[in-house]
Amino acid sequence: MKKYGVAVLGFLILGFLGMQFSAFTHEFDNPPISNEPEWPDAYTAGLARRACYDCHSNETHWPWYAYTWPMGSTIEYDVETGREVLNFSEWPSDCCSDKLVEQMAIVVNNGEMPLPYYEALHPEAQLTFAERGRLTNGLLKMMTQSGDALDKEDQE
Repeated sequence: MKKYGVAVLGFLILGFLGMQFSAFTHEFDNPPISNEPEWPDAYTAGLARRACYDCHSNETHWPWYAYTWPMGSTIEYDVETGREVLNFSEWPSDCCSDKLVEQMAIVVNNGEMPLPYYEALHPEAQLTFAERGRLTNGLLKMMTQSGDALDKEDQE
């Protein structure tokens, strides 16, 4: 019975190492940038690059642990999903629907984005309360035809 357990353990270890090799040789995709948004100011652009671009652009920095299993699969899924929802590198010229603007403001302000485990691995992506507000205001100004409605709210 002991030999059977050792054989199973050996098989599991070989399988795990095989998965690591497969993940290590995987090529991640960063498609070309087709259209970028016009940010209202450099500070807002910097906040977005710092906190959003790894998952929501074609400028993803693939860290070393992306080449390990199961982290690589998780990261690749999150990036693909993030790009589908919002991609700053494929910014539509007629962006964006009111629903998308509202959704972005809510997730940024509520601290839902960046994802908590992303922030744990990338402390530089953590945004303070003031930075969240500034990023939200910048996104709203960028996405709406004018920032007039937002400026009125700021004055109240």
